[in-house]
Amino acid sequence: MRAMVLKEFRELRRDKRTLAMLIGLPLMLLIIFGFAANFTVDTLEVAVAGSDADQVEQLVASNPQAEDELDIVATEPGEGEAWARDQLADDHADLAVVTGDGLADDSGGTPLVLIDGSNLFAAQAANVVVAGLGDQVDHEVLYNPDLTTSWVMVPALIGLILTFIGTLITSIGLVRERESGTLEQLAVMPFSSTAVILGKITPYFLLACVDMVIVTVLGMWVFDVPFNGSVVAFVLGAGIFLFAVLGIGVLISTVSQNTGQAVQVAMMTLLPQVLLSGMIFPLDAMAAGVRWIGYLFPLTWFTKISQGVMLRDASWEYLALPLGILVVMACVFFGLAVLRLRRSISPARSHTPQVEGAADGVEAR
Repeated sequence: MRAMVLKEFRELRRDKRTLAMLIGLPLMLLIIFGFAANFTVDTLEVAVAGSDADQVEQLVASNPQAEDELDIVATEPGEGEAWARDQLADDHADLAVVTGDGLADDSGGTPLVLIDGSNLFAAQAANVVVAGLGDQVDHEVLYNPDLTTSWVMVPALIGLILTFIGTLITSIGLVRERESGTLEQLAVMPFSSTAVILGKITPYFLLACVDMVIVTVLGMWVFDVPFNGSVVAFVLGAGIFLFAVLGIGVLISTVSQNTGQAVQVAMMTLLPQVLLSGMIFPLDAMAAGVRWIGYLFPLTWFTKISQGVMLRDASWEYLALPLGILVVMACVFFGLAVLRLRRSISPARSHTPQVEGAADGVEAR
């Protein structure tokens, strides 16, 4: 009995990945749920338009409670409702207030509060603020008028499904080659590391594209989720995002010796993406340090793209940042995967000239 216990402890000490799962994963869950599991948005970002915009800003500044709850991020006395809607569409603010000459002629002079319904928890907090004002303002919820959860979740779930395919399933690819002994055969064939990786991920990329179309269409049909933006922008964002997560999957496979290790590492990268991407807990409600960890994951940026395109018809100006970051991530992950694979197969390739030389010698005889 004692010998078996000591044997298991020695094996655990040698198995660094399992040890990391046993110790690191509980700590990670504690930190994530302690600092990120928060549905309450304490501060709302506000854009103010119209001739009375400066007065609204002064009114908020003079009220300590309002100043804590409302953060005025933009003030444009010369703009109107169209500008206010653009601020919400491009996610510059959670709500916008239109006053004075910025209002439509049939408004009767009552200030209009526009609320971004695609940011579900911020919209719920904004509704509470507006309800406290009573009849002093008119209000309208944009992009998700009924604050339906599925409208917000379906665009994020598209990214989650692509992440699952790209990271977990693809990570098993090269590991299977190593376990079956065919990685050494690939090493002596006239293929570059880049060609090997592209050849391995192409089937998964095509499969993920099919899944993306199916999930998007079903989400729109079953849950009545709208698609208000550019199909080109959505497809472009999904394609770049897919390359990024496929790069992570291949990178995981190059550092894993067997399927079990690949699955362990893949799950350790999937879980924080789900919790810190903003698809469950709002990023604005997270502690600053945890929120910045979330910005390191591709799913965070694709969620911004998918929700922005499908719900808000976000502009290319807004989409440029998440698209650019995904491009950088895809290049980094693929670059690291190629380097790791080249290092893995270089020992086998170093013997190739000797084999060819021996073959030439046989033919010469």
